[in-house]
Amino acid sequence: MDLTRMRTRGVTATALVALAATALGAAGAGASQADTAAPQTRQIASSVLGTDYKVTLTALRSTDDEYAASVRLQVYTQVNGAWKESDRVTVGDVDGWFWYPLTGRAAVCQFSTASTEPAPLTVSLLLTPSLGCSEPTRFVVREGRVYAG
Repeated sequence: MDLTRMRTRGVTATALVALAATALGAAGAGASQADTAAPQTRQIASSVLGTDYKVTLTALRSTDDEYAASVRLQVYTQVNGAWKESDRVTVGDVDGWFWYPLTGRAAVCQFSTASTEPAPLTVSLLLTPSLGCSEPTRFVVREGRVYAG
């Protein structure tokens, strides 16, 4: 075997090792990005209270347990003609709900609001089809902030 051929094989082997290291590094970076990805979400209810407030309920799928979820209640106020979030609270416990019942057709048992100041809010959600609905949780929205009712 001549020297040129040996050098070509050496360069090719070095290139393959570098290419493999780059691919592994990219795969590792992708894995860490996937680990820090935002949880899956689904808006399950929304209400606009006159021109003052917009209130939404959003299910957030757990990143630790595919069957668990949290529920976020967000309040928005009008600022220069656009809705801007003014407050948010968790309804119930973090990961204290089941994802599939929360994102099904009958997920919201009660979501009542009123266009008053303060604005009362009542939320009751489906625990499971066999258990039925949660006890109502009451909140009050006062000046764009959410308080336990």
